[in-house]
Amino acid sequence: TMPSIFSYQSAEVDWCEGNFERSAVIAEYYNTVSVGTSQGQEGAQRLWALLLGDRTTLFSLLAPLNFLVLEGAGSKSWEFHCLQQPALFPAGVFSTYFHMTLSYVGQLLDELSILWSLAAAYSFWYPEVYFPRFIKSRKQFFWLTGVTTVISTLMSFIKPALNAYALNCIAFHLLYLTWRELKKCDDKRVHRTAAAMVVLWVLAISSWISDRWLCGFWQAINFPYFHSFWHVLIAMSLLYCCPLVIYFDVNYELPSFKPKIRYWPRDSWLVAVPYVALEKPHKQC
Repeated sequence: TMPSIFSYQSAEVDWCEGNFERSAVIAEYYNTVSVGTSQGQEGAQRLWALLLGDRTTLFSLLAPLNFLVLEGAGSKSWEFHCLQQPALFPAGVFSTYFHMTLSYVGQLLDELSILWSLAAAYSFWYPEVYFPRFIKSRKQFFWLTGVTTVISTLMSFIKPALNAYALNCIAFHLLYLTWRELKKCDDKRVHRTAAAMVVLWVLAISSWISDRWLCGFWQAINFPYFHSFWHVLIAMSLLYCCPLVIYFDVNYELPSFKPKIRYWPRDSWLVAVPYVALEKPHKQC
C-alpha cells in the first residue's frame, strides 16, 4: 500500500541533517528549532516598537506582508502602524511542521504558504511604475498575480522537489527591483541597508545550496547543519529587506511623509536593526 501523505518522511525531499537522531518524534531537530528561532524574532520587534516611542513607529521587519495604516490624523503626531497579515504565521508553523515530520503534506504546506505570502506582498507593494504595459490599475494587477499564483500552485504538485528552487529564483527579481530603486536614490542609509540585505541573502542562499549539493562532505565531517543556518540568515536578510520595501512604498504612495531609514539601538552601530521613520508633513495654507 502507498504511504499516507501525512506520514513521516513521505516528502520528496530530505535535508542533510540526520533524521530522528536527537528525538523520536522530531525528524530534523536543529532544522525544526532554527525555524522557530527565526520566527520568534517578531515578539522582540514589538518590544523595540515600544522603546522607539510614539513619534517613529517600528514597522514589522520580519514579514513582507504588512499593510501601512495611517492613523491619528487629528492628533499631534502622525503614526504609521502595520497590521500583520495572518499569512505569515502559518508559514512559520508549516515550515516547523515540515522539518519535524518530513511529510509530503508538510512540504507542500511549507512551500505554498511562502508562495502565497509572496503573492500577497507583490499584489499590495509592487510599484505601479513597474507594471506590465497591459496592466492599467492595481485591481488588474491583483488579478494577474492571483491567476499566476493559482497556476503556480497547481504546477507545484507536478514535481514538488523543484518547488524550493523556483521559490528561491524569485529572489533574483527582488534583487533586480532593489537595484533599479537604488539607482534613483542617493541616501547612504538606504544603500547601507540594501548592502546588508544582499550580504545576508548571499550567505543564506550559499548555506542552502551547500546543504543541498555538498551534503556528503558535511556528513563526512559531521557538520550537516547548513539548512539551519539558512533559516536564521534568510530571516536576518528580511530584517533589512522589509524596511527597504516600506521605504520605497512610502516614497511612491505618500511622498509628503519623507521616509527615513534609521537603526536601533544606535545609527552608529555596525550591527543594528533598521526601521522606517516618517516626518510629519507640513500643512499648506
